[in-house]
This record gives sequence, C-alpha cells and structure tokens, in this order.
Amino acid sequence: MVFSGLFFLLFFLPLNLAAYYLAKDLKTKNKIMLIFSLIFYAWGEPVYILLLVGMALADWYFMLLLSASQSAARKKFWLFLAIATDLLLLGIFKYAGFILSNCHLLFGFPDSIPSILLPIGISFYTFQLITYCVDVYRGIVPAQRQFSLLLLYVSMFHQCIAGPIVRYRDISKELTDRTVTYADISEGINRFIAGLAKKAILANTCAKVVSNLLLEEDGTFPSLHSRSVLALWIAAIVFMLQIYLDFSAYSDMAIGMGRMIGIHYPENFKYPYLSRSVTEFWRRWHITLGRFFRDYLYIPMGGNRKGVVRTVLNLFVVWFLTGLWHGASWNFVLWGLYYFLFLMLEKFLIGKYLRKNKIVSHCYLLFVVFIGWILFQFVNLSDIGTFFKGMIGCNGNAFADFETWITLKNHMTILLICILACTPIASYFHQLLQFTASRNTAAFLLHAVLQFVIPAALLLLSIAALITNTYNPFLYFRF
Repeated sequence: MVFSGLFFLLFFLPLNLAAYYLAKDLKTKNKIMLIFSLIFYAWGEPVYILLLVGMALADWYFMLLLSASQSAARKKFWLFLAIATDLLLLGIFKYAGFILSNCHLLFGFPDSIPSILLPIGISFYTFQLITYCVDVYRGIVPAQRQFSLLLLYVSMFHQCIAGPIVRYRDISKELTDRTVTYADISEGINRFIAGLAKKAILANTCAKVVSNLLLEEDGTFPSLHSRSVLALWIAAIVFMLQIYLDFSAYSDMAIGMGRMIGIHYPENFKYPYLSRSVTEFWRRWHITLGRFFRDYLYIPMGGNRKGVVRTVLNLFVVWFLTGLWHGASWNFVLWGLYYFLFLMLEKFLIGKYLRKNKIVSHCYLLFVVFIGWILFQFVNLSDIGTFFKGMIGCNGNAFADFETWITLKNHMTILLICILACTPIASYFHQLLQFTASRNTAAFLLHAVLQFVIPAALLLLSIAALITNTYNPFLYFRF
C-alpha cells in the first residue's frame, strides 16, 4: 500500500480519519492510529510486522532496564545491547546478501547466497529506534512505560516506511497530549494534496520520461550503448528532477497527514537544488538523515574537536555509512564517498571562493549533484561507466535520435513545471496573495476561493493521473 495508491486515497485514509475524529478521547485515538498503522505496514508483507514489533519490544524493555539501573556501566551495557540488536537485525536483512556476495567473489564461498527480502522501511524505523534509545540514555527523554506508545511512534504509517526520520523527542509529548485545530486540518490537507500532486503528476511523469529514454519493456538497460548522447543527458536531468519530486512528495504527504491529527513531523527538504555548495545541499536534502548522522555518529565520534586528521576520518566514516545506508551496493558507497571528496574540497580548498561567487557556486553544485545521481541510479558499476562514456559519445552512439526529440517535445511543458516545482516560486506567490488579501477585499475573496479550488483541482488531476499511470511506487521504498 502506498500513499499515492487509489485504495489508500479513497478508502484507507478516509476510514482512518473518520475513525480518528469520531473517537472521544486521545487514548482511543492512539489505539486507532496503532491499529491502522500495523495494518498499513503488514499490507504487503505481513510476516515482517513481527520484525517491527519485535525490535520495538526489545528496545522498550532494554530502556526500562536502563532507566532502572544505577551505575553508568550498566546503563552503557543496556544501550549497547539495544543498539547492537537493532543494527544486527538491519545488517542481516539489508546487508547479509551484499556481504556474502562479496565473500563469494573474493574467496569463492559460500557456494550459494540466500535471497533475503528487504523489509520495507527497515532503514528508517531502525534509526528512529536508535534515536529513542540514545536519548533515553542521555536523559533527554524518559523511558516510555507504555509499550503501545513506543510502538505507535515507530510504526505510525505516515512516516515508518520512508521517513522523515522522526526522533522520539520530537513527538513524545504529542503522543500523550495533543489537540487538532481547524488550521492544522486545513494546512495538513493542503500539504498532503500538494505532495500527492507532486508525486502523481510530476514525479511519475519524470519516471515515464526516464523509462522511455533508457529502459526496455522489461525494465532493463541492455541498450545503453546505443542510446544517443541527447537521450542520456535528458534522462539524467529528468531523473534528477524525479528523485527530488518523488522523495519530497512522500515527506510532504507524511507531514500533511501528521498535521491532520495534531502531530508535527520535522521538515525533510528545503529546496536543495537552490544550494550553492555541497555542504549547503546536505543541509537542505533529507534533513532528518543528516541530523541523525551528525547528532548520533559524527559528534559522538569527536566531530571536529580533535584535530584535522580526526575530523577527516570522522567525515569519511559518516559518508561511507551514508552511502551504505541507502543500499547494499557498491554504487551507493561510491556515491557517499563522492560527496565526502567534495565536502573536503569545500572545507580545505574552494569554500571561500564558492561563498564569493554565487552564480558559479550554484552551477557547480547542480553539476556535482547531477553527476552524483548517475552514480546513485545504476547499481551495476559497468552501467555507470557505459552511461558516462555515452554522454560524451564514446560508445559509438549518435548525438541525437528521433525518439528522443519526440519524447522531449511531448513532455516539455510538464518538465518545465517540474523544474519550477523544485523552487519556492509557488510558495512566494501564495505568501504574496496572503499579504495582498490582508489589505484588499477583492484579493481576500480571490484567496478564499483559491483555498478550495486549487486543492480540489489538484486532487482530481492526481486521481486522474493515477488511474492512467502504470508507474507509482516511491523510489525510497527500497531503502
């Protein structure tokens, strides 16, 4: 089940909200949210609901023992046991096949590599549980006495599948004491619909263009050598748009649904393609992941407080793990270390120059990210090499072809809208209209009408797009 699925939009979410609003007290509302969340998570893979519940149960119990311990050594032991359990399970389900396949490649064993299905969202809810355990250990939050509330926090269907990575401290108070205002409901609905339109109309169109330019009908890349230079460049640019629109759409929808029930999830994107350095880009892209690695790995390792060599080593570890977190494949590790190298360049060589030259720095950032998404897109390293060679015509491929021109012509308008959607221009117009409406009666009436007309139109267009579109899964579900 996905947020942009018709079953979710027309049945699951309306039923969830109806049951939630009809409940008289917060305790009942929380039970409703927990039941719906477990159903949502178990919809596609019912067996793995046991993994989610089991990990939450283990950490709940360990943190109760930690909070009851008197000695610092015993507290560290329970924290270590909790985090080790979480990471061990994450390692088994996400990285065992990767490790064994590399062992087979290097040493010839094992003879067969087991196929382990990756539980949806395991990377996200594992990190959320780690934030809970560490914050209890640090005394930032008390250990949760009610297991159902901890399970609700980690399994909330809004964000357990693909983020944002919500720290327990962010919503711990709202789990037990929250109210929903009309403003929350209105803003939540608008945010959800905006995310839905971003996904159903824009991101899915981008996915269709990329598929038309690169993929065969069976979804493989057998003909990369023959793709024209223009096809490869356009496909890479459109994928750059797609991955932002797709992932930020999920976060928008999650944040919107949270607002509908009075829970405020943290922002996860802040127009990252407007950045002027890699450092700034990672403050704007997948914000909650960057904060996790900063607060729960980089700073505990010493951050930048132990000299230049240790700082570089700490950043290397962080970016190696950032890449590996995204997937059990060498291309993701390469992608993480690629950003590490540019962060080092900015820190020690070109940072001052970038700060003085806004246009150059912005072009530099877009090109770095553009190349990075090519590393991210292809799991097979040979495909990456073939793609780069094809971009400069070294595969014996033509510069352009009729199919590419037709694809570009047919989707030019929607792709321009996609580019605009990566900027805050719509937000600026909305703020301008709000400002004018507060001073002008006609503008006030226009604003009041548009508040209903635009979301309704976007909802109808999104549903129409979903009915006719064959591609719909979120890219970050595989993480």
